[in-house]
Amino acid sequence: MPPTRLTFIAVATSFTAVSSLQSLIIPVLSVIGADLGADAIGQTWMLTAWLISAAVATPLLGRAGDLVGRRRMYLLALGAVAVGSVLAAFAPNLTVMLVARVLQGLGGAVFPLGFGLVRDAFTPQRLAGAIGGLSAIMAVGSGLGTVIAGPVAAAIGWRGLFALPLALAIASLAIGAAGLARSAARSTGRINVLAAVLLSGWLVALLLPLSSGNQWGWGSPLVIGLFATSAALMAAWLSVELRSRSPLVDMRVMRRPAVWTTNTTALLTGAAMFGVWAYLPRLAETPASSGYGLGIDASAAGLMMLPMLVTMASVGFVAGPLSRVLPFSAQLTIGAFLSAAASLSIALLHGDILLLAGSAAVLGLGTGLVTSSTPNLIVRSVPADQVGIATGMNANIRTIGGAVGTTVFAAAIGGSVGAAGLPAESGYVAAFVIGAVLAVVGGLVPFLGRSRPDRRGARAIRVVESPLEEFAEAA
Repeated sequence: MPPTRLTFIAVATSFTAVSSLQSLIIPVLSVIGADLGADAIGQTWMLTAWLISAAVATPLLGRAGDLVGRRRMYLLALGAVAVGSVLAAFAPNLTVMLVARVLQGLGGAVFPLGFGLVRDAFTPQRLAGAIGGLSAIMAVGSGLGTVIAGPVAAAIGWRGLFALPLALAIASLAIGAAGLARSAARSTGRINVLAAVLLSGWLVALLLPLSSGNQWGWGSPLVIGLFATSAALMAAWLSVELRSRSPLVDMRVMRRPAVWTTNTTALLTGAAMFGVWAYLPRLAETPASSGYGLGIDASAAGLMMLPMLVTMASVGFVAGPLSRVLPFSAQLTIGAFLSAAASLSIALLHGDILLLAGSAAVLGLGTGLVTSSTPNLIVRSVPADQVGIATGMNANIRTIGGAVGTTVFAAAIGGSVGAAGLPAESGYVAAFVIGAVLAVVGGLVPFLGRSRPDRRGARAIRVVESPLEEFAEAA
Protein backbone atom coordinates (compact mmCIF):
# COMPACT_ATOMS: atom_id res chain seq x y z
CA MET A 1 0.00 0.00 0.00
CA PRO A 2 1.40 3.49 -0.85
CA PRO A 3 2.82 5.38 2.15
CA THR A 4 0.42 8.28 1.61
CA ARG A 5 -2.57 5.95 1.85
CA LEU A 6 -1.22 4.31 4.99
CA THR A 7 -0.65 7.75 6.53
CA PHE A 8 -4.19 8.85 5.72
CA ILE A 9 -5.77 5.66 7.08
CA ALA A 10 -3.75 5.80 10.31
CA VAL A 11 -4.50 9.47 10.94
CA ALA A 12 -8.18 9.15 9.97
CA THR A 13 -8.63 6.23 12.36
CA SER A 14 -6.98 8.10 15.21
CA PHE A 15 -9.06 11.24 14.54
CA THR A 16 -12.25 9.20 14.81
CA ALA A 17 -11.12 7.59 18.06
CA VAL A 18 -10.13 10.82 19.81
CA SER A 19 -12.92 13.08 18.55
CA SER A 20 -15.59 10.58 19.62
CA LEU A 21 -14.30 10.73 23.20
CA GLN A 22 -15.20 14.41 23.41
CA SER A 23 -18.94 13.77 23.21
CA LEU A 24 -19.30 10.03 23.84
CA ILE A 25 -20.31 10.23 27.49
CA ILE A 26 -22.45 13.38 27.37
CA PRO A 27 -25.82 11.67 26.62
CA VAL A 28 -25.27 9.05 29.36
CA LEU A 29 -23.45 11.19 31.92
CA SER A 30 -26.16 10.81 34.55
CA VAL A 31 -26.17 7.02 34.11
CA ILE A 32 -22.38 6.83 34.56
CA GLY A 33 -22.63 9.14 37.55
CA ALA A 34 -25.25 6.94 39.21
CA ASP A 35 -23.09 3.82 38.75
CA LEU A 36 -19.92 5.47 40.05
CA GLY A 37 -21.58 7.42 42.86
CA ALA A 38 -20.78 10.81 41.30
CA ASP A 39 -22.99 13.83 41.98
CA ALA A 40 -23.59 16.64 39.48
CA ILE A 41 -20.20 18.22 40.18
CA GLY A 42 -18.44 14.87 39.77
CA GLN A 43 -20.22 14.30 36.48
CA THR A 44 -19.09 17.72 35.27
CA TRP A 45 -15.52 16.79 36.17
CA MET A 46 -15.69 13.79 33.83
CA LEU A 47 -16.05 16.30 31.00
CA THR A 48 -13.72 18.91 32.49
CA ALA A 49 -10.86 16.44 33.05
CA TRP A 50 -10.83 15.53 29.35
CA LEU A 51 -11.19 19.14 28.29
CA ILE A 52 -8.28 20.45 30.37
CA SER A 53 -6.01 17.52 29.54
CA ALA A 54 -6.65 17.95 25.81
CA ALA A 55 -6.21 21.72 26.01
CA VAL A 56 -2.79 21.39 27.64
CA ALA A 57 -1.55 18.38 25.65
CA THR A 58 -2.58 19.64 22.21
CA PRO A 59 -0.12 22.54 21.88
CA LEU A 60 2.64 21.02 24.02
CA LEU A 61 2.81 17.65 22.28
CA GLY A 62 2.21 19.39 18.96
CA ARG A 63 5.29 21.53 19.57
CA ALA A 64 7.24 18.50 20.80
CA GLY A 65 6.35 16.80 17.52
CA ASP A 66 7.73 19.77 15.58
CA LEU A 67 11.01 19.42 17.51
CA VAL A 68 11.65 15.69 18.00
CA GLY A 69 9.41 14.09 15.37
CA ARG A 70 5.66 13.92 14.93
CA ARG A 71 5.52 10.14 14.52
CA ARG A 72 6.95 9.53 18.00
CA MET A 73 4.60 11.96 19.74
CA TYR A 74 1.65 10.73 17.69
CA LEU A 75 2.15 7.12 18.79
CA LEU A 76 2.63 8.25 22.40
CA ALA A 77 -0.67 10.15 22.37
CA LEU A 78 -2.50 7.16 20.87
CA GLY A 79 -1.05 4.87 23.52
CA ALA A 80 -2.49 7.18 26.19
CA VAL A 81 -5.91 6.98 24.53
CA ALA A 82 -5.83 3.18 24.50
CA VAL A 83 -4.81 2.93 28.17
CA GLY A 84 -7.36 5.56 29.16
CA SER A 85 -10.16 3.73 27.33
CA VAL A 86 -9.38 0.47 29.14
CA LEU A 87 -9.35 2.26 32.50
CA ALA A 88 -12.63 4.02 31.73
CA ALA A 89 -14.37 0.80 30.72
CA PHE A 90 -13.44 -0.88 34.01
CA ALA A 91 -13.46 2.17 36.31
CA PRO A 92 -14.80 1.16 39.75
CA ASN A 93 -15.17 4.72 41.01
CA LEU A 94 -15.02 8.37 40.04
CA THR A 95 -11.31 8.77 40.83
CA VAL A 96 -10.26 6.06 38.36
CA MET A 97 -12.65 7.47 35.76
CA LEU A 98 -11.09 10.92 36.09
CA VAL A 99 -7.59 9.46 35.63
CA ALA A 100 -8.89 7.65 32.55
CA ARG A 101 -10.37 10.85 31.14
CA VAL A 102 -7.07 12.71 31.64
CA LEU A 103 -5.23 9.99 29.70
CA GLN A 104 -7.85 10.09 26.96
CA GLY A 105 -7.49 13.87 26.80
CA LEU A 106 -3.80 13.51 25.96
CA GLY A 107 -5.03 12.12 22.66
CA GLY A 108 -6.08 15.64 21.66
CA ALA A 109 -2.51 16.01 20.44
CA VAL A 110 -3.16 13.61 17.55
CA PHE A 111 -4.95 16.42 15.69
CA PRO A 112 -1.98 18.79 15.21
CA LEU A 113 0.42 15.84 14.93
CA GLY A 114 -1.80 14.11 12.38
CA PHE A 115 -2.13 17.23 10.22
CA GLY A 116 1.65 17.61 10.34
CA LEU A 117 2.19 13.99 9.29
CA VAL A 118 -0.18 14.46 6.37
CA ARG A 119 1.56 17.64 5.28
CA ASP A 120 4.87 15.75 5.30
CA ALA A 121 3.45 12.84 3.27
CA PHE A 122 1.27 14.51 0.63
CA THR A 123 2.15 16.69 -2.33
CA PRO A 124 0.77 20.25 -2.34
CA GLN A 125 -1.70 19.24 -5.08
CA ARG A 126 -3.22 16.50 -2.91
CA LEU A 127 -2.80 18.12 0.48
CA ALA A 128 -6.01 20.17 0.49
CA GLY A 129 -8.19 17.15 -0.26
CA ALA A 130 -6.49 15.05 2.40
CA ILE A 131 -6.86 17.71 5.08
CA GLY A 132 -10.48 18.33 4.10
CA GLY A 133 -11.26 14.63 4.42
CA LEU A 134 -9.52 14.36 7.79
CA SER A 135 -11.33 17.44 9.06
CA ALA A 136 -14.64 15.90 8.06
CA ILE A 137 -13.73 12.71 9.88
CA MET A 138 -12.77 14.71 12.96
CA ALA A 139 -16.10 16.53 12.95
CA VAL A 140 -18.07 13.35 12.27
CA GLY A 141 -16.29 11.62 15.15
CA SER A 142 -17.34 14.42 17.50
CA GLY A 143 -20.96 14.07 16.42
CA LEU A 144 -20.77 10.28 16.37
CA GLY A 145 -20.50 10.14 20.14
CA THR A 146 -23.80 11.99 20.50
CA VAL A 147 -25.54 9.72 18.00
CA ILE A 148 -24.42 6.29 19.22
CA ALA A 149 -24.14 6.82 22.98
CA GLY A 150 -27.82 6.28 23.73
CA PRO A 151 -28.40 3.16 21.61
CA VAL A 152 -25.09 1.51 22.58
CA ALA A 153 -25.54 2.18 26.30
CA ALA A 154 -29.09 0.83 26.14
CA ALA A 155 -27.92 -2.34 24.38
CA ILE A 156 -24.72 -3.28 26.22
CA GLY A 157 -24.26 -0.70 28.98
CA TRP A 158 -22.23 2.49 29.15
CA ARG A 159 -18.92 0.66 29.70
CA GLY A 160 -19.22 -0.78 26.22
CA LEU A 161 -19.00 2.73 24.78
CA PHE A 162 -15.24 2.76 25.27
CA ALA A 163 -14.74 -0.33 23.11
CA LEU A 164 -14.99 1.82 19.95
CA PRO A 165 -12.22 4.33 20.76
CA LEU A 166 -10.07 1.51 22.16
CA ALA A 167 -10.36 -0.58 18.99
CA LEU A 168 -9.72 2.46 16.77
CA ALA A 169 -6.71 3.57 18.83
CA ILE A 170 -5.14 0.10 18.69
CA ALA A 171 -5.74 -0.12 14.94
CA SER A 172 -4.20 3.30 14.37
CA LEU A 173 -1.23 2.38 16.57
CA ALA A 174 -0.59 -0.75 14.54
CA ILE A 175 -0.89 1.03 11.18
CA GLY A 176 1.13 4.00 12.37
CA ALA A 177 3.96 1.95 13.83
CA ALA A 178 4.27 0.03 10.58
CA GLY A 179 3.58 2.66 7.95
CA LEU A 180 4.25 6.19 9.18
CA ALA A 181 7.45 7.83 8.00
CA ARG A 182 9.51 10.00 10.32
CA SER A 183 8.99 13.72 9.92
CA ALA A 184 11.24 15.37 7.36
CA ALA A 185 10.83 18.96 8.55
CA ARG A 186 11.73 19.65 12.16
CA SER A 187 11.95 22.90 14.02
CA THR A 188 15.13 23.92 15.75
CA GLY A 189 15.45 24.96 19.37
CA ARG A 190 13.82 23.50 22.46
CA ILE A 191 10.56 23.56 24.35
CA ASN A 192 10.42 26.76 26.36
CA VAL A 193 9.56 25.35 29.80
CA LEU A 194 8.45 28.65 31.32
CA ALA A 195 6.16 29.35 28.36
CA ALA A 196 4.77 25.81 28.59
CA VAL A 197 3.99 26.23 32.31
CA LEU A 198 2.35 29.61 31.77
CA LEU A 199 0.32 28.35 28.78
CA SER A 200 -0.88 25.34 30.77
CA GLY A 201 -1.67 27.57 33.73
CA TRP A 202 -3.85 30.08 31.95
CA LEU A 203 -5.68 27.35 30.01
CA VAL A 204 -6.52 25.46 33.21
CA ALA A 205 -7.50 28.66 35.04
CA LEU A 206 -9.79 29.63 32.14
CA LEU A 207 -11.42 26.27 31.44
CA LEU A 208 -12.14 25.39 35.09
CA PRO A 209 -14.63 28.23 35.68
CA LEU A 210 -16.04 27.95 32.16
CA SER A 211 -16.85 24.29 32.80
CA SER A 212 -17.98 24.55 36.43
CA GLY A 213 -19.21 28.13 36.79
CA ASN A 214 -22.85 27.06 36.77
CA GLN A 215 -22.25 24.83 39.81
CA TRP A 216 -19.88 27.18 41.66
CA GLY A 217 -21.76 30.40 40.91
CA TRP A 218 -20.53 32.98 38.42
CA GLY A 219 -20.13 35.63 41.09
CA SER A 220 -18.29 33.40 43.54
CA PRO A 221 -14.77 34.41 44.66
CA LEU A 222 -13.40 31.15 43.23
CA VAL A 223 -14.72 31.80 39.71
CA ILE A 224 -13.71 35.46 39.69
CA GLY A 225 -10.29 34.57 41.10
CA LEU A 226 -9.69 31.91 38.44
CA PHE A 227 -10.63 34.28 35.63
CA ALA A 228 -8.29 36.92 37.06
CA THR A 229 -5.53 34.34 37.41
CA SER A 230 -6.05 33.23 33.83
CA ALA A 231 -5.77 36.81 32.56
CA ALA A 232 -2.60 37.43 34.56
CA LEU A 233 -0.97 34.18 33.43
CA MET A 234 -1.95 34.85 29.82
CA ALA A 235 -0.33 38.29 29.96
CA ALA A 236 2.83 36.77 31.43
CA TRP A 237 2.81 34.03 28.79
CA LEU A 238 2.52 36.53 25.95
CA SER A 239 5.37 38.57 27.41
CA VAL A 240 7.61 35.49 27.67
CA GLU A 241 6.77 34.33 24.14
CA LEU A 242 7.43 37.75 22.60
CA ARG A 243 10.81 38.04 24.32
CA SER A 244 11.98 34.46 23.80
CA ARG A 245 14.49 33.43 21.14
CA SER A 246 12.93 29.97 21.23
CA PRO A 247 9.19 30.57 21.74
CA LEU A 248 6.74 27.75 22.35
CA VAL A 249 4.22 29.57 20.14
CA ASP A 250 5.73 31.91 17.57
CA MET A 251 3.60 35.03 17.86
CA ARG A 252 4.84 36.26 14.49
CA VAL A 253 3.03 33.28 12.97
CA MET A 254 -0.05 33.74 15.16
CA ARG A 255 -0.26 37.42 14.14
CA ARG A 256 -0.48 36.64 10.44
CA PRO A 257 -3.92 37.78 9.24
CA ALA A 258 -4.71 34.38 7.73
CA VAL A 259 -3.99 32.73 11.08
CA TRP A 260 -5.63 35.09 13.55
CA THR A 261 -8.80 35.53 11.50
CA THR A 262 -9.13 31.76 11.06
CA ASN A 263 -8.54 31.22 14.78
CA THR A 264 -11.13 33.84 15.71
CA THR A 265 -13.67 32.20 13.43
CA ALA A 266 -12.83 28.83 15.01
CA LEU A 267 -13.50 30.30 18.46
CA LEU A 268 -16.89 31.74 17.54
CA THR A 269 -18.15 28.90 15.35
CA GLY A 270 -16.84 26.39 17.89
CA ALA A 271 -18.98 28.08 20.55
CA ALA A 272 -22.07 27.87 18.34
CA MET A 273 -21.37 24.32 17.12
CA PHE A 274 -20.76 22.71 20.51
CA GLY A 275 -23.67 24.57 22.08
CA VAL A 276 -26.07 23.24 19.45
CA TRP A 277 -24.63 19.72 19.63
CA ALA A 278 -25.07 19.62 23.40
CA TYR A 279 -28.57 21.10 23.62
CA LEU A 280 -30.42 20.11 20.45
CA PRO A 281 -30.93 16.54 21.74
CA ARG A 282 -31.99 17.90 25.14
CA LEU A 283 -34.57 20.14 23.48
CA ALA A 284 -36.05 17.18 21.63
CA GLU A 285 -36.00 15.01 24.78
CA THR A 286 -37.90 17.58 26.85
CA PRO A 287 -41.27 16.05 27.89
CA ALA A 288 -44.23 16.90 25.69
CA SER A 289 -46.01 18.12 28.83
CA SER A 290 -43.79 21.20 28.65
CA GLY A 291 -45.78 22.40 25.66
CA TYR A 292 -42.77 22.55 23.32
CA GLY A 293 -40.68 19.40 23.80
CA LEU A 294 -41.08 16.24 21.74
CA GLY A 295 -40.56 13.80 24.61
CA ILE A 296 -38.35 11.41 22.64
CA ASP A 297 -35.73 9.16 24.26
CA ALA A 298 -31.94 9.34 23.91
CA SER A 299 -31.88 6.72 21.12
CA ALA A 300 -34.40 8.63 19.01
CA ALA A 301 -32.53 11.86 19.67
CA GLY A 302 -29.36 10.20 18.40
CA LEU A 303 -31.09 9.12 15.22
CA MET A 304 -32.42 12.65 14.79
CA MET A 305 -28.79 13.84 14.68
CA LEU A 306 -27.79 11.26 12.06
CA PRO A 307 -28.45 13.56 9.03
CA MET A 308 -25.86 15.93 10.51
CA LEU A 309 -23.18 13.24 10.32
CA VAL A 310 -24.10 12.36 6.73
CA THR A 311 -23.95 15.93 5.43
CA MET A 312 -20.88 16.75 7.50
CA ALA A 313 -18.94 13.82 6.08
CA SER A 314 -20.14 14.44 2.52
CA VAL A 315 -19.16 18.09 2.36
CA GLY A 316 -15.86 17.47 4.13
CA PHE A 317 -14.65 15.07 1.47
CA VAL A 318 -15.53 17.41 -1.40
CA ALA A 319 -14.11 20.54 0.24
CA GLY A 320 -10.66 19.95 -1.25
CA PRO A 321 -11.77 19.59 -4.89
CA LEU A 322 -14.33 22.36 -4.35
CA SER A 323 -11.52 24.74 -3.35
CA ARG A 324 -10.51 24.99 -7.03
CA VAL A 325 -13.62 27.12 -7.63
CA LEU A 326 -14.59 28.15 -4.09
CA PRO A 327 -11.54 29.05 -1.97
CA PHE A 328 -11.25 27.78 1.58
CA SER A 329 -11.68 31.24 3.07
CA ALA A 330 -15.00 31.60 1.22
CA GLN A 331 -16.00 28.08 2.33
CA LEU A 332 -15.26 29.12 5.90
CA THR A 333 -17.66 32.06 5.70
CA ILE A 334 -20.39 30.11 3.90
CA GLY A 335 -20.11 27.30 6.43
CA ALA A 336 -20.46 29.73 9.33
CA PHE A 337 -23.56 31.28 7.76
CA LEU A 338 -25.12 27.84 7.17
CA SER A 339 -24.47 26.95 10.81
CA ALA A 340 -26.12 30.20 11.84
CA ALA A 341 -29.16 29.44 9.68
CA ALA A 342 -29.47 25.99 11.27
CA SER A 343 -29.27 27.39 14.80
CA LEU A 344 -31.87 30.06 14.03
CA SER A 345 -34.14 27.46 12.44
CA ILE A 346 -33.97 25.35 15.61
CA ALA A 347 -34.85 28.42 17.69
CA LEU A 348 -37.95 29.18 15.61
CA LEU A 349 -39.07 25.78 14.25
CA HIS A 350 -38.68 23.00 16.79
CA GLY A 351 -42.15 21.49 16.99
CA ASP A 352 -41.49 18.50 14.72
CA ILE A 353 -38.73 15.91 14.69
CA LEU A 354 -38.40 16.12 10.88
CA LEU A 355 -37.83 19.87 11.09
CA LEU A 356 -35.14 19.34 13.72
CA ALA A 357 -33.52 16.59 11.64
CA GLY A 358 -33.50 18.95 8.65
CA SER A 359 -31.87 21.68 10.74
CA ALA A 360 -29.30 19.13 11.90
CA ALA A 361 -28.54 18.31 8.25
CA VAL A 362 -27.96 22.00 7.46
CA LEU A 363 -25.79 22.27 10.57
CA GLY A 364 -23.75 19.36 9.24
CA LEU A 365 -23.17 21.17 5.95
CA GLY A 366 -22.02 24.30 7.73
CA THR A 367 -19.87 22.46 10.25
CA GLY A 368 -18.30 20.34 7.52
CA LEU A 369 -17.26 23.42 5.54
CA VAL A 370 -15.90 25.20 8.61
CA THR A 371 -13.94 22.25 9.98
CA SER A 372 -12.52 21.35 6.56
CA SER A 373 -11.44 24.86 5.59
CA THR A 374 -9.97 25.89 8.96
CA PRO A 375 -6.99 23.50 9.09
CA ASN A 376 -6.36 23.95 5.37
CA LEU A 377 -6.03 27.70 5.89
CA ILE A 378 -3.73 27.20 8.88
CA VAL A 379 -1.52 24.49 7.32
CA ARG A 380 -0.91 26.39 4.09
CA SER A 381 -0.23 29.67 5.89
CA VAL A 382 2.59 28.60 8.24
CA PRO A 383 6.07 27.13 7.71
CA ALA A 384 6.29 23.33 7.71
CA ASP A 385 8.16 23.26 11.02
CA GLN A 386 5.35 25.27 12.70
CA VAL A 387 2.42 23.11 11.59
CA GLY A 388 2.15 21.19 14.87
CA ILE A 389 1.97 24.18 17.18
CA ALA A 390 -0.16 26.27 14.81
CA THR A 391 -2.82 23.59 14.29
CA GLY A 392 -2.57 22.70 17.98
CA MET A 393 -3.40 26.25 18.99
CA ASN A 394 -6.25 26.30 16.48
CA ALA A 395 -7.69 23.12 17.98
CA ASN A 396 -7.28 24.63 21.44
CA ILE A 397 -9.07 27.80 20.44
CA ARG A 398 -11.96 25.75 19.09
CA THR A 399 -12.00 23.80 22.37
CA ILE A 400 -12.16 27.04 24.34
CA GLY A 401 -14.95 28.17 22.05
CA GLY A 402 -16.80 24.93 22.73
CA ALA A 403 -16.49 25.48 26.49
CA VAL A 404 -17.74 29.04 26.11
CA GLY A 405 -20.64 27.95 23.89
CA THR A 406 -21.90 25.18 26.16
CA THR A 407 -21.58 27.54 29.13
CA VAL A 408 -23.59 30.26 27.41
CA PHE A 409 -26.25 27.78 26.32
CA ALA A 410 -26.40 26.31 29.82
CA ALA A 411 -26.80 29.76 31.36
CA ALA A 412 -29.57 30.77 28.95
CA ILE A 413 -31.47 27.51 29.30
CA GLY A 414 -30.75 26.83 32.97
CA GLY A 415 -31.76 30.37 33.91
CA SER A 416 -35.27 29.74 32.59
CA VAL A 417 -36.03 26.63 34.67
CA GLY A 418 -39.48 26.94 36.23
CA ALA A 419 -41.21 25.45 39.26
CA ALA A 420 -41.75 22.14 37.45
CA GLY A 421 -38.01 21.75 36.99
CA LEU A 422 -38.14 22.20 33.21
CA PRO A 423 -36.59 25.05 31.22
CA ALA A 424 -38.97 27.49 29.57
CA GLU A 425 -39.21 27.45 25.80
CA SER A 426 -37.87 31.02 25.79
CA GLY A 427 -34.61 29.77 27.32
CA TYR A 428 -33.98 27.39 24.41
CA VAL A 429 -34.99 30.05 21.89
CA ALA A 430 -32.57 32.56 23.42
CA ALA A 431 -29.72 30.00 23.47
CA PHE A 432 -30.07 29.02 19.81
CA VAL A 433 -30.45 32.65 18.71
CA ILE A 434 -27.19 33.41 20.54
CA GLY A 435 -25.63 30.47 18.70
CA ALA A 436 -26.77 31.93 15.38
CA VAL A 437 -25.31 35.34 16.22
CA LEU A 438 -21.95 33.81 17.21
CA ALA A 439 -21.77 31.89 13.93
CA VAL A 440 -22.66 34.96 11.83
CA VAL A 441 -19.96 37.06 13.51
CA GLY A 442 -17.51 34.21 13.00
CA GLY A 443 -18.36 34.15 9.31
CA LEU A 444 -17.67 37.86 8.97
CA VAL A 445 -14.26 37.80 10.67
CA PRO A 446 -12.29 36.52 7.61
CA PHE A 447 -13.30 39.69 5.74
CA LEU A 448 -11.07 41.66 8.11
CA GLY A 449 -7.88 40.24 6.56
CA ARG A 450 -5.94 41.45 3.60
CA SER A 451 -3.93 39.45 1.11
CA ARG A 452 -0.18 39.52 0.96
CA PRO A 453 2.37 36.97 -0.25
CA ASP A 454 4.18 34.70 2.18
CA ARG A 455 7.64 33.44 1.30
CA ARG A 456 8.52 31.89 4.65
CA GLY A 457 8.67 28.13 5.10
CA ALA A 458 9.87 25.41 2.81
CA ARG A 459 6.40 24.47 1.64
CA ALA A 460 4.42 27.49 2.77
CA ILE A 461 1.72 28.40 0.31
CA ARG A 462 0.28 31.82 -0.22
CA VAL A 463 -1.19 33.34 2.95
CA VAL A 464 -4.90 33.85 2.51
CA GLU A 465 -6.52 36.78 4.21
CA SER A 466 -9.63 37.90 2.30
CA PRO A 467 -12.27 35.49 0.99
CA LEU A 468 -13.48 38.02 -1.55
CA GLU A 469 -9.98 38.67 -2.86
CA GLU A 470 -9.08 34.98 -3.03
CA PHE A 471 -12.35 34.13 -4.76
CA ALA A 472 -11.77 36.80 -7.37
CA GLU A 473 -8.25 35.50 -7.96
CA ALA A 474 -9.44 31.90 -8.30
CA ALA A 475 -12.17 32.93 -10.70
